[in-house]
Amino acid sequence: MNTFDTRAVAAHVIRHLAREQSRGRGVHLEELAEDLGIRRVDVRHAVTRLHQEGHVDAKRMKLTMTGLAIAASMKDCKLRAPRAAATARHLMLVASVA
Repeated sequence: MNTFDTRAVAAHVIRHLAREQSRGRGVHLEELAEDLGIRRVDVRHAVTRLHQEGHVDAKRMKLTMTGLAIAASMKDCKLRAPRAAATARHLMLVASVA
């Protein structure tokens, strides 16, 4: 059974969207899920919740002003891993990029 931390997934989604938005790039749900190493359904759930709270425009996959403010406030924060398997994939991805 795959368990995940909803808040951790949301934090990763906000941070990733902010990074891509600052580069002027759009992000698709599939790309976001792949980059984060999280199942697409879990990312979609987080995006939906963030949209309901007013932090993400789910249709355009962009942060709102409150989403940008949250991203700025957690710029230097260390984020929890949303799931253990995702952590291992992320570490392999980071190692391959470096």
